[in-house]
Amino acid sequence: MSTSRIPHHISQQFDNELEDIRSKVLAMGGLVENHLKKVLATLSDGDFENAEYVAVNDFQVNSLEVEIDSDCTDILLRRQPAAGDLRLVLAVSKTITDLERIGDETEKIARLILQLSEPSALKTYYVGMLSMGNHVLQMLHRALDAFARMDSTAAFAVAREDREIDAETDVIMRNLITFMMEDPRAISPVLDAVLALRALERIGDHAHNICENVIYLVEGKDVRHVALEQVEEELRQRNR
Repeated sequence: MSTSRIPHHISQQFDNELEDIRSKVLAMGGLVENHLKKVLATLSDGDFENAEYVAVNDFQVNSLEVEIDSDCTDILLRRQPAAGDLRLVLAVSKTITDLERIGDETEKIARLILQLSEPSALKTYYVGMLSMGNHVLQMLHRALDAFARMDSTAAFAVAREDREIDAETDVIMRNLITFMMEDPRAISPVLDAVLALRALERIGDHAHNICENVIYLVEGKDVRHVALEQVEEELRQRNR
């Protein structure tokens, strides 16, 4: 499971096109990562300007998705790529879908924060999400790094962290339920906090999906709905 690179072609223009879409994916990933950082900054210091910025700028993520998707379609039609090149285009197409959905979930968290009737509720009901949010952010960053380096070994390592995110979600969820049981007046803001928590969890799921795309790109192995340990063992046997 070693690092792979884009193969070189007789046509330098084709090489440039493949590198261009890969670079655009990383730019889109950087934008999504920055939006998530801003939302987490609001959770950390209560600066609602960061949340407002994310709420009104998600269109930038959507625009990049449309642009990259058009580039992929153009390459498929004109170049009719095969083997590794085809996997790259397909992995890019899947990855930008996950990035766009991460952008949507991040925007959702921003809007939930902005509609709080009492800013103090941010520290009461959302404070437990900051640690999990930073974990999800690091997971996304490392998934994008694995994509940039086409490193399937790193992708496997990041993908396994999805289980840790699920466990953190369960702990925070139990705390939020306790708030509602102890004070009926807390039900409405806590339900919003639950929606934000689920959005964070889904961001972790999409980071996991990006890792699966990297594994598919590098190893030619579709690992969806298959235990990662099983796939790793199969690849070890294959590479002996």
